[in-house]
Amino acid sequence: MRARLAIFSAQIEYEHREVLLRDKPSTLLELSPKGTVPVLLTGSGKLIEESIDIMKWALNKNDPENLLDIDDENDFNNFVLTIDNEFKKNLDNYKYSKKEDMDKIRSRDNACKFLDELNIKLLGKNWLCGNGPKIFDYALLPFIRQFANVDRSWFDNQPWSNIHKWLNLFLENDKFLSIMHKYKKWEIQHNPIFVQKFNL
Repeated sequence: MRARLAIFSAQIEYEHREVLLRDKPSTLLELSPKGTVPVLLTGSGKLIEESIDIMKWALNKNDPENLLDIDDENDFNNFVLTIDNEFKKNLDNYKYSKKEDMDKIRSRDNACKFLDELNIKLLGKNWLCGNGPKIFDYALLPFIRQFANVDRSWFDNQPWSNIHKWLNLFLENDKFLSIMHKYKKWEIQHNPIFVQKFNL
């Protein structure tokens, strides 16, 4: 989702290939043996296999919303490391563990420590860096949405008024609604090249 957000913001036309990870086509694995998405193949033949790298690639091409206008890129890189490692690990355990599994609650509680800090960072602001969204917001918001949707009633009752406001601003945004289009599974026809092939 965050790769789509950046590409949409950058106004880049692309050719989309939707896959089911439980039924990975051989063309995906030939292009990217790691077998995860998103994968982006540029018109010049460059392969980009991580969503954050896709975000940076797209926004460096065109950034009309100034999403890359941040004070320190190192701060962003460290922020991403925290999200993609510590928080994402707890999110996945919380999301996919069985309902009665104690590890589910433990993982949720560990994730809450990050959310407590995030709620403080959002105090008095609509977005993490001020009044407009930046790459920080779009790198994190899809994961917060996933976390909230595991048990929305529980999430809405937590004392995170700043996060609730921030997430709702995102969910009500036309950009979010635009990228949530449901695509049919891509089937091989005559073009052997897979997955998100972006034509520039």
